[in-house]
Amino acid sequence: MASIVQPSPTFPALNLRRSSLIRPPSSVRFPLKCNAADPYKFDGGSSAGFHLLTGDTVPASFSRSRLEDSIYQNTTRLRIFSGTANPILAQEISCYLGLELGKIKIKRFADGEIYVQLQESVRGCDVFLVQPTCPPANENLMELLVMIDACRRASAKTITAVIPYFGYARADRKTQGRESIAAKLVANLITQSGADRVLACDLHSGQSMGYFDIPVDHVYGQPVILDYLASKAISSEDLVVVSPDVGGVARARAFAKKLSDAPLAIVDKRRHGHNVAEVMNLIGDVKGKVAIMVDDMIDTAGTISKGAALLHQEGAREVYACTTHAVFSPPAISRLSSGLFQEVIITNTIPLSEQNYFPQLTVLSVANLLGETIWRVHDDCSGAIEPFSTLGID
Repeated sequence: MASIVQPSPTFPALNLRRSSLIRPPSSVRFPLKCNAADPYKFDGGSSAGFHLLTGDTVPASFSRSRLEDSIYQNTTRLRIFSGTANPILAQEISCYLGLELGKIKIKRFADGEIYVQLQESVRGCDVFLVQPTCPPANENLMELLVMIDACRRASAKTITAVIPYFGYARADRKTQGRESIAAKLVANLITQSGADRVLACDLHSGQSMGYFDIPVDHVYGQPVILDYLASKAISSEDLVVVSPDVGGVARARAFAKKLSDAPLAIVDKRRHGHNVAEVMNLIGDVKGKVAIMVDDMIDTAGTISKGAALLHQEGAREVYACTTHAVFSPPAISRLSSGLFQEVIITNTIPLSEQNYFPQLTVLSVANLLGETIWRVHDDCSGAIEPFSTLGID
């Protein structure tokens, strides 16, 4: 059964702030193990692999008493609402902050139109709307826009669109004539609907931030995945980080640097059409190594599965796939569960249906990461203080 790693519900909500999921992993040296709670049991009795990664590097300024006082003094100003795209993640975020999700009514009329009504006052509040624009992308995007409009008309002080997965991010430039740049169009829609700020996780490309005419906080899922890899106690001498294409080299290089400055390999890929990829060559040495393939998203898994097959041909001992966004369009599941990967590590920015789980899959939660960012945006704090310097908050 797939392993799911997320904040433990048995711990007090405020104690979750001590999670090392948001600790900068630049000092990670292998082998290294993280503390873990005992696995929980599902109704069927099988181990689900839940555990909480803990650390002791939270600065003194974030002591529990200060956090409790600050949170409860500001509960009238901080509101978190969830759309229908990923309510479980929104609930985890609110649990991390020690708050309850705001009451909101969302329904569809018979013709498919979306109706949104806030069930509590948000006048003068900092409102955070958690809604990834994952499949069905158009439905979830429109729902987010209507939610923003409802908050604006309810006199919210500020409205932040928390978009763990930003759809249309791949359409961020023109590669052929007469193409649209849909990422810019969606950014305009969110801005014009009334959002004051956007909080996004692992955009497909950094330039997408420039498409918004409002502030954008761009956070990365790397600390969550790196902390999990550290708990596996893999020797740094056996590691090699692999970029599945040339466009992801910068991402893979940053990942490798935090994995004890591991060597880097690149898969040379030629794409013949959308969602169609052909691997041509491998740049770098992976023979006898544990190869960790890093990407921002997995859609049909064509690129990463063909890359994994090439790595095995070149003598890689094991291949791990790490990604923040698990879109998993068919036939992704059959490709990922075919035996090419020792483990497929993803985060819960996109909800995963039960039929898409497979034995090699591990799901990590980004709730602590997003929750800490939300708190710092609300409290007007910078992310430059260790151990939160990787949050990307200006």
